[in-house]
Amino acid sequence: MHATLTSPIRVLIVEDHKPLRQALARAARGWGAEVLEAGSIREATAELARKPDLLIVDVALPDGNAHPIVEQAVRMQPAPAVIAMSGQASAEEAFELARIGARRYLPKPISLEDLNRSVEAALHDRPDLAPLVAAHVGNTPMRKVLDQVRGVMVSEALAKEHGSRSGPPACSA
Repeated sequence: MHATLTSPIRVLIVEDHKPLRQALARAARGWGAEVLEAGSIREATAELARKPDLLIVDVALPDGNAHPIVEQAVRMQPAPAVIAMSGQASAEEAFELARIGARRYLPKPISLEDLNRSVEAALHDRPDLAPLVAAHVGNTPMRKVLDQVRGVMVSEALAKEHGSRSGPPACSA
């Protein structure tokens, strides 16, 4: 069994353990995905500029905790679906990852079947707008928050309409 993709996607895999990162990349290529790889927060931050549709990220990286990567990713429009994974995260950590925008959490060791199920679910779940709204409470006028929520909804709808979570195809003049 492998994840069923309705269209090609771009996957960013952030994992410092190279053999695991390579295994995850092979699995993603088997789904027909374009794969980007990073082994640190610094590398992942640079790769996020390439607008992945899916982010699979290890929580514990050599240069810190992956929370900043997840937070940066979920602020993107459209935001990639996020799957966090860890061999050491507690239930509280998994809850915090969900609160900041991870759609799925996988404990290590990871089975290919669990990965495939998580990818399917993460790509087909509706985006969680709560982190976007919560980040603005008390800091931004309600009208601006509503405009941002509408923007996220429109971006997601356009991306899905055109078969890509990273956005509609460029228009030619």
